[in-house]
Amino acid sequence: MLKKDISLLVLIVVIGLVTAFLNPRFISPINMSNTANLVGLFGLYAIGAGFVIITGGIDLSVGSLFALLGVIFIDLLGNYQLNWGIAVLLMIVAGMVIGALHALLIVKMKLQPFIVTLCGLLLYRGIARWYTGDGTAGFEFGQSFPALEWVTTGRTYGVPHSFVMFILVAIIMGIVLHRSVFGRYLCAVGKNEEAARYSGIQTGRVIAAAYIIASGLAGLSSVYFVMYTRSISPASHGNFYELYGIAAAVLGGCSLRGGEGSIFGIVLGAILLQILQNLVNLLGIPSSLNFAVMGAVILFGVLADQQFNLYRDWLRKRRRDSAIAQNSNSISNSL
Repeated sequence: MLKKDISLLVLIVVIGLVTAFLNPRFISPINMSNTANLVGLFGLYAIGAGFVIITGGIDLSVGSLFALLGVIFIDLLGNYQLNWGIAVLLMIVAGMVIGALHALLIVKMKLQPFIVTLCGLLLYRGIARWYTGDGTAGFEFGQSFPALEWVTTGRTYGVPHSFVMFILVAIIMGIVLHRSVFGRYLCAVGKNEEAARYSGIQTGRVIAAAYIIASGLAGLSSVYFVMYTRSISPASHGNFYELYGIAAAVLGGCSLRGGEGSIFGIVLGAILLQILQNLVNLLGIPSSLNFAVMGAVILFGVLADQQFNLYRDWLRKRRRDSAIAQNSNSISNSL
Protein backbone atom coordinates (compact mmCIF):
# COMPACT_ATOMS: atom_id res chain seq x y z
CA MET A 1 0.00 0.00 0.00
CA LEU A 2 2.93 2.33 0.68
CA LYS A 3 3.98 2.26 -2.99
CA LYS A 4 0.45 3.22 -4.03
CA ASP A 5 0.34 6.08 -1.52
CA ILE A 6 3.70 7.45 -2.63
CA SER A 7 2.66 7.25 -6.30
CA LEU A 8 -0.55 9.10 -5.49
CA LEU A 9 1.34 11.77 -3.54
CA VAL A 10 3.69 12.31 -6.49
CA LEU A 11 0.68 12.57 -8.83
CA ILE A 12 -0.91 15.22 -6.58
CA VAL A 13 2.31 17.26 -6.57
CA VAL A 14 2.67 17.02 -10.36
CA ILE A 15 -0.95 18.00 -11.04
CA GLY A 16 -0.68 20.83 -8.50
CA LEU A 17 2.46 22.21 -10.17
CA VAL A 18 0.95 21.97 -13.65
CA THR A 19 -2.26 23.67 -12.50
CA ALA A 20 -0.30 26.43 -10.74
CA PHE A 21 1.74 26.96 -13.92
CA LEU A 22 -1.40 27.19 -16.08
CA ASN A 23 -3.23 29.41 -13.59
CA PRO A 24 -1.26 31.04 -10.72
CA ARG A 25 -4.52 31.63 -8.83
CA PHE A 26 -4.37 27.96 -7.85
CA ILE A 27 -1.76 28.69 -5.17
CA SER A 28 -3.43 31.85 -3.88
CA PRO A 29 -4.22 31.66 -0.14
CA ILE A 30 -7.97 32.05 -0.64
CA ASN A 31 -8.13 29.29 -3.28
CA MET A 32 -6.01 26.93 -1.21
CA SER A 33 -8.21 27.61 1.82
CA ASN A 34 -11.42 27.01 -0.12
CA THR A 35 -10.02 23.81 -1.62
CA ALA A 36 -9.00 22.59 1.84
CA ASN A 37 -12.54 23.28 3.05
CA LEU A 38 -13.99 21.09 0.28
CA VAL A 39 -11.43 18.38 0.99
CA GLY A 40 -12.60 18.38 4.59
CA LEU A 41 -16.29 18.31 3.70
CA PHE A 42 -16.06 15.45 1.22
CA GLY A 43 -13.17 13.66 2.89
CA LEU A 44 -15.01 13.10 6.17
CA TYR A 45 -17.44 10.60 4.74
CA ALA A 46 -14.92 9.26 2.20
CA ILE A 47 -13.14 7.65 5.16
CA GLY A 48 -16.37 5.86 6.07
CA ALA A 49 -16.87 4.82 2.45
CA GLY A 50 -13.36 3.37 2.54
CA PHE A 51 -14.18 1.20 5.56
CA VAL A 52 -17.19 -0.25 3.76
CA ILE A 53 -15.26 -0.84 0.54
CA ILE A 54 -12.49 -2.65 2.43
CA THR A 55 -15.11 -5.21 3.55
CA GLY A 56 -16.03 -5.73 -0.10
CA GLY A 57 -19.26 -3.75 0.25
CA ILE A 58 -20.59 -0.45 -1.09
CA ASP A 59 -22.81 2.35 0.24
CA LEU A 60 -24.87 4.26 -2.31
CA SER A 61 -27.21 5.94 0.18
CA VAL A 62 -24.89 8.64 1.55
CA GLY A 63 -26.14 11.55 -0.58
CA SER A 64 -29.78 10.89 0.32
CA LEU A 65 -28.79 10.45 3.96
CA PHE A 66 -27.30 13.96 3.86
CA ALA A 67 -30.64 15.30 2.64
CA LEU A 68 -32.68 13.50 5.31
CA LEU A 69 -30.42 14.24 8.27
CA GLY A 70 -29.84 17.77 7.00
CA VAL A 71 -33.50 18.80 7.00
CA ILE A 72 -34.00 17.20 10.42
CA PHE A 73 -30.96 19.04 11.80
CA ILE A 74 -32.26 22.38 10.51
CA ASP A 75 -35.65 21.65 12.06
CA LEU A 76 -34.11 20.76 15.43
CA LEU A 77 -32.07 23.96 15.56
CA GLY A 78 -34.47 26.38 13.88
CA ASN A 79 -37.93 25.30 15.02
CA TYR A 80 -37.29 23.31 18.18
CA GLN A 81 -34.30 25.44 19.27
CA LEU A 82 -32.48 22.37 20.56
CA ASN A 83 -28.96 22.81 21.94
CA TRP A 84 -26.63 22.47 18.96
CA GLY A 85 -24.33 20.00 20.74
CA ILE A 86 -27.24 17.65 21.40
CA ALA A 87 -28.49 18.11 17.82
CA VAL A 88 -25.08 17.19 16.39
CA LEU A 89 -24.91 14.13 18.65
CA LEU A 90 -28.38 13.08 17.51
CA MET A 91 -27.31 13.30 13.85
CA ILE A 92 -24.32 11.06 14.49
CA VAL A 93 -26.41 8.58 16.44
CA ALA A 94 -29.14 8.63 13.77
CA GLY A 95 -26.52 7.90 11.14
CA MET A 96 -25.18 4.99 13.19
CA VAL A 97 -28.70 3.59 13.64
CA ILE A 98 -29.25 3.70 9.88
CA GLY A 99 -25.88 2.00 9.39
CA ALA A 100 -26.97 -0.71 11.82
CA LEU A 101 -30.17 -1.22 9.78
CA HIS A 102 -28.06 -1.60 6.63
CA ALA A 103 -25.86 -4.12 8.44
CA LEU A 104 -28.90 -6.06 9.68
CA LEU A 105 -30.21 -6.47 6.13
CA ILE A 106 -26.78 -7.33 4.73
CA VAL A 107 -25.48 -9.63 7.48
CA LYS A 108 -28.65 -11.27 8.81
CA MET A 109 -30.94 -11.17 5.79
CA LYS A 110 -28.05 -11.87 3.37
CA LEU A 111 -29.04 -9.09 0.97
CA GLN A 112 -26.48 -7.55 -1.37
CA PRO A 113 -25.01 -4.23 -0.14
CA PHE A 114 -25.70 -2.69 -3.55
CA ILE A 115 -29.42 -3.45 -3.29
CA VAL A 116 -29.75 -2.42 0.36
CA THR A 117 -28.03 0.95 -0.06
CA LEU A 118 -29.70 1.62 -3.42
CA CYS A 119 -33.06 1.21 -1.70
CA GLY A 120 -31.78 3.52 1.04
CA LEU A 121 -30.84 6.09 -1.59
CA LEU A 122 -34.45 6.19 -2.80
CA LEU A 123 -36.08 5.82 0.61
CA TYR A 124 -34.18 8.53 2.51
CA ARG A 125 -34.56 11.13 -0.20
CA GLY A 126 -38.26 10.37 -0.48
CA ILE A 127 -38.70 10.79 3.29
CA ALA A 128 -36.72 14.05 3.22
CA ARG A 129 -38.96 15.44 0.47
CA TRP A 130 -42.09 14.37 2.35
CA TYR A 131 -40.76 15.85 5.60
CA THR A 132 -40.38 19.31 4.05
CA GLY A 133 -43.38 19.09 1.74
CA ASP A 134 -40.86 19.05 -1.11
CA GLY A 135 -39.82 22.56 -0.14
CA THR A 136 -36.47 24.08 0.76
CA ALA A 137 -35.44 23.88 4.40
CA GLY A 138 -33.25 26.60 5.83
CA PHE A 139 -32.54 28.82 8.78
CA GLU A 140 -34.62 31.95 9.24
CA PHE A 141 -33.12 35.31 8.39
CA GLY A 142 -30.85 36.49 11.17
CA GLN A 143 -30.62 33.11 12.90
CA SER A 144 -27.09 32.56 14.09
CA PHE A 145 -25.25 29.86 16.02
CA PRO A 146 -21.82 31.39 16.71
CA ALA A 147 -20.20 28.41 18.46
CA LEU A 148 -21.49 25.89 15.92
CA GLU A 149 -20.54 28.13 13.01
CA TRP A 150 -17.01 28.50 14.42
CA VAL A 151 -16.63 24.72 14.75
CA THR A 152 -18.00 23.93 11.28
CA THR A 153 -17.32 26.88 8.98
CA GLY A 154 -14.73 28.84 10.95
CA ARG A 155 -11.06 29.18 10.02
CA THR A 156 -7.90 29.54 12.08
CA TYR A 157 -4.98 31.22 10.30
CA GLY A 158 -6.78 30.47 7.04
CA VAL A 159 -7.14 26.75 7.77
CA PRO A 160 -10.81 25.65 7.61
CA HIS A 161 -12.05 23.81 10.66
CA SER A 162 -13.74 21.27 8.39
CA PHE A 163 -10.26 20.30 7.19
CA VAL A 164 -9.01 20.14 10.78
CA MET A 165 -11.88 17.82 11.71
CA PHE A 166 -11.12 15.69 8.65
CA ILE A 167 -7.49 15.27 9.71
CA LEU A 168 -8.47 14.45 13.31
CA VAL A 169 -10.96 11.81 12.14
CA ALA A 170 -8.35 10.44 9.70
CA ILE A 171 -5.82 10.06 12.53
CA ILE A 172 -8.34 8.25 14.76
CA MET A 173 -9.57 6.00 11.94
CA GLY A 174 -5.97 5.38 10.89
CA ILE A 175 -5.22 4.01 14.35
CA VAL A 176 -8.38 1.89 14.21
CA LEU A 177 -7.59 0.46 10.78
CA HIS A 178 -3.82 0.04 11.00
CA ARG A 179 -3.07 -0.38 14.70
CA SER A 180 -5.95 -2.45 16.05
CA VAL A 181 -7.18 -6.03 15.91
CA PHE A 182 -10.43 -4.77 14.39
CA GLY A 183 -8.49 -3.27 11.46
CA ARG A 184 -6.78 -6.60 10.77
CA TYR A 185 -10.12 -8.37 10.98
CA LEU A 186 -11.64 -5.82 8.59
CA CYS A 187 -9.02 -6.51 5.92
CA ALA A 188 -9.24 -10.27 6.49
CA VAL A 189 -13.02 -10.25 6.01
CA GLY A 190 -12.71 -8.18 2.83
CA LYS A 191 -10.01 -10.46 1.43
CA ASN A 192 -11.88 -13.72 2.07
CA GLU A 193 -14.96 -13.68 4.29
CA GLU A 194 -15.33 -17.46 4.41
CA ALA A 195 -11.69 -18.03 5.37
CA ALA A 196 -11.97 -15.31 8.02
CA ARG A 197 -15.05 -17.00 9.47
CA TYR A 198 -13.30 -20.38 9.67
CA SER A 199 -10.35 -18.72 11.41
CA GLY A 200 -12.66 -17.63 14.24
CA ILE A 201 -13.42 -14.04 13.23
CA GLN A 202 -17.00 -12.94 13.83
CA THR A 203 -17.38 -11.62 10.30
CA GLY A 204 -20.93 -10.38 10.77
CA ARG A 205 -19.92 -8.06 13.61
CA VAL A 206 -16.94 -6.75 11.65
CA ILE A 207 -19.06 -5.94 8.60
CA ALA A 208 -21.76 -4.37 10.77
CA ALA A 209 -19.17 -2.19 12.51
CA ALA A 210 -17.91 -0.94 9.14
CA TYR A 211 -21.40 0.19 8.06
CA ILE A 212 -22.11 1.76 11.44
CA ILE A 213 -18.84 3.72 11.32
CA ALA A 214 -19.52 4.84 7.74
CA SER A 215 -23.05 6.07 8.49
CA GLY A 216 -21.93 7.71 11.74
CA LEU A 217 -19.33 9.72 9.79
CA ALA A 218 -22.03 10.53 7.23
CA GLY A 219 -24.16 11.90 10.08
CA LEU A 220 -21.26 14.13 11.19
CA SER A 221 -20.64 15.21 7.58
CA SER A 222 -24.31 16.14 7.14
CA VAL A 223 -23.92 18.76 9.89
CA TYR A 224 -20.92 20.31 8.15
CA PHE A 225 -22.75 20.40 4.82
CA VAL A 226 -25.81 22.03 6.40
CA MET A 227 -23.72 24.79 7.97
CA TYR A 228 -21.82 25.22 4.70
CA THR A 229 -24.93 25.60 2.50
CA ARG A 230 -27.29 27.10 5.18
CA SER A 231 -30.27 25.67 3.30
CA ILE A 232 -31.28 22.35 1.79
CA SER A 233 -33.41 21.44 -1.18
CA PRO A 234 -34.21 17.79 -0.37
CA ALA A 235 -34.72 16.94 -4.04
CA SER A 236 -31.14 17.81 -4.95
CA HIS A 237 -29.01 18.19 -1.82
CA GLY A 238 -26.28 15.56 -1.74
CA ASN A 239 -26.99 14.21 -5.23
CA PHE A 240 -24.12 11.93 -6.31
CA TYR A 241 -22.09 12.80 -3.20
CA GLU A 242 -21.70 9.09 -2.54
CA LEU A 243 -19.68 8.90 -5.75
CA TYR A 244 -17.21 11.46 -4.42
CA GLY A 245 -16.62 9.25 -1.39
CA ILE A 246 -16.27 6.10 -3.49
CA ALA A 247 -13.95 7.87 -5.96
CA ALA A 248 -11.72 9.20 -3.17
CA ALA A 249 -11.50 5.76 -1.55
CA VAL A 250 -10.78 3.97 -4.84
CA LEU A 251 -8.18 6.57 -5.81
CA GLY A 252 -6.66 6.11 -2.38
CA GLY A 253 -6.06 2.42 -2.99
CA CYS A 254 -9.20 0.81 -1.57
CA SER A 255 -9.85 -2.19 -3.81
CA LEU A 256 -13.48 -2.66 -4.83
CA ARG A 257 -12.83 -6.38 -4.42
CA GLY A 258 -12.21 -5.74 -0.72
CA GLY A 259 -9.36 -6.48 1.63
CA GLU A 260 -7.15 -3.50 0.81
CA GLY A 261 -7.05 0.16 1.75
CA SER A 262 -5.30 2.76 3.85
CA ILE A 263 -6.48 5.92 5.58
CA PHE A 264 -3.51 7.91 4.26
CA GLY A 265 -4.45 6.79 0.76
CA ILE A 266 -8.06 7.93 1.26
CA VAL A 267 -6.83 11.32 2.49
CA LEU A 268 -4.68 11.65 -0.64
CA GLY A 269 -7.59 10.49 -2.81
CA ALA A 270 -9.88 13.16 -1.34
CA ILE A 271 -7.21 15.82 -1.93
CA LEU A 272 -6.60 14.71 -5.53
CA LEU A 273 -10.30 14.67 -6.32
CA GLN A 274 -10.78 18.26 -5.15
CA ILE A 275 -7.63 19.42 -6.94
CA LEU A 276 -9.07 17.97 -10.15
CA GLN A 277 -12.38 19.72 -9.50
CA ASN A 278 -10.50 22.95 -8.82
CA LEU A 279 -8.51 22.46 -12.02
CA VAL A 280 -11.77 22.18 -13.98
CA ASN A 281 -12.97 25.50 -12.54
CA LEU A 282 -9.70 27.42 -12.89
CA LEU A 283 -9.07 26.36 -16.48
CA GLY A 284 -12.55 27.41 -17.55
CA ILE A 285 -13.68 23.89 -18.39
CA PRO A 286 -17.52 23.74 -18.37
CA SER A 287 -18.82 22.67 -14.97
CA SER A 288 -21.11 20.23 -16.77
CA LEU A 289 -18.01 18.08 -17.28
CA ASN A 290 -17.46 17.67 -13.52
CA PHE A 291 -19.16 14.29 -13.48
CA ALA A 292 -17.25 13.24 -16.59
CA VAL A 293 -14.02 14.05 -14.76
CA MET A 294 -15.19 12.10 -11.71
CA GLY A 295 -16.20 9.12 -13.86
CA ALA A 296 -12.81 9.15 -15.56
CA VAL A 297 -11.10 9.31 -12.17
CA ILE A 298 -13.03 6.27 -10.86
CA LEU A 299 -12.27 4.34 -14.06
CA PHE A 300 -8.58 5.26 -13.82
CA GLY A 301 -8.49 4.17 -10.19
CA VAL A 302 -10.11 0.80 -10.93
CA LEU A 303 -7.79 0.16 -13.90
CA ALA A 304 -4.73 1.13 -11.87
CA ASP A 305 -5.83 -1.16 -9.03
CA GLN A 306 -6.39 -4.04 -11.47
CA GLN A 307 -2.99 -3.60 -13.12
CA PHE A 308 -1.27 -3.32 -9.74
CA ASN A 309 -2.88 -6.57 -8.55
CA LEU A 310 -1.98 -8.37 -11.80
CA TYR A 311 1.64 -7.22 -11.48
CA ARG A 312 1.74 -8.25 -7.82
CA ASP A 313 0.32 -11.70 -8.62
CA TRP A 314 2.84 -12.13 -11.44
CA LEU A 315 5.69 -11.10 -9.15
CA ARG A 316 4.59 -13.54 -6.44
CA LYS A 317 4.32 -16.36 -8.98
CA ARG A 318 7.79 -15.57 -10.31
CA ARG A 319 9.29 -15.59 -6.81
CA ARG A 320 7.50 -18.84 -5.97
CA ASP A 321 8.70 -20.52 -9.16
CA SER A 322 12.23 -19.24 -8.49
CA ALA A 323 12.13 -20.62 -4.94
CA ILE A 324 10.88 -24.00 -6.17
CA ALA A 325 13.62 -24.12 -8.80
CA GLN A 326 16.28 -23.29 -6.20
CA ASN A 327 14.99 -26.00 -3.86
CA SER A 328 15.00 -28.54 -6.71
CA ASN A 329 18.60 -27.63 -7.58
CA SER A 330 19.62 -27.94 -3.93
CA ILE A 331 18.04 -31.40 -3.68
CA SER A 332 19.69 -32.52 -6.94
CA ASN A 333 23.11 -31.32 -5.79
CA SER A 334 22.76 -33.07 -2.45
CA LEU A 335 21.98 -36.32 -4.21
